[in-house]
Amino acid sequence: MPELPEVEVVRRGLARWVAGRTVAEAQVLHPRAVRRHPAGGEDFAARLKGETIGEARRRGKYLWLPLEGRETSVLGHLGMSGQLLVQPEEAPDEKHLRIRLRFDDDLGTELRFVDQRTFGGLSLHENTPDGLPDVIAHIARDPLDPLFDETAYHLALRARRTTLKRALLDQSLISGVGNIYADEALWRARLHYERPTATLTRPRSTELLGHVRDVMNAALAVGGTSFDSLYVNVNGESGYFDRSLDAYGREDLPCRRCGTPMRRRPWMNRSSYFCPRCQRAPRSAS
Repeated sequence: MPELPEVEVVRRGLARWVAGRTVAEAQVLHPRAVRRHPAGGEDFAARLKGETIGEARRRGKYLWLPLEGRETSVLGHLGMSGQLLVQPEEAPDEKHLRIRLRFDDDLGTELRFVDQRTFGGLSLHENTPDGLPDVIAHIARDPLDPLFDETAYHLALRARRTTLKRALLDQSLISGVGNIYADEALWRARLHYERPTATLTRPRSTELLGHVRDVMNAALAVGGTSFDSLYVNVNGESGYFDRSLDAYGREDLPCRRCGTPMRRRPWMNRSSYFCPRCQRAPRSAS
């Protein structure tokens, strides 16, 4: 599932190619693509017609398009396979095209939402006073946000009876971090994913946040992480940070730091990848 770097790459593309354009027509081609819009596809299309798209915004893994002059936004859920593509109007429809937005200008491109697995979708929501769609008002700021409060995050970590990876994936504490970048940051910090958060000192917490930011910025620089053709930017191009991963997906390969074979363990219906030598397990998890 796309994490912060992948969603930010898409946001930048939308800011470049879609912001400031007025919707001439919206077509909903599959009802599941608007299932989070309770009023249905016809209402979604009717409400978008004539509206001008504002600057694309993001918090963590969540992406939205504000409507200019309105207190309303189009929230995009990419899910497992959702793609927001800016395509020439004459380009053939993709096999899994779900929603199309045509614009009233002569640029010759349209916005398409393509989703093979139909877990994602678009929906219209009222904004909070902070400009967020109301359904994501509970989502914490992400570590690349200049207003992210490191002190509050550290205090929350110390107060929680949980473990490091669970805390990194808790979107009410810190947003945008998913399974891949959690494993990468923990490997860089030499911390085991099951270490209790209450044992983390302020310097170690600050160091871990620094590694989270570093790995996300490195992924952003190369377009994010793509393991298949499902995650792409608005031009249909894949990112290639998967070539630089130090932990995720490297089971049995030598640790890039010490040479010990990397391990994989089942974790919350997912997997955790770690070095058993560099990232010593706490006694309760060994």
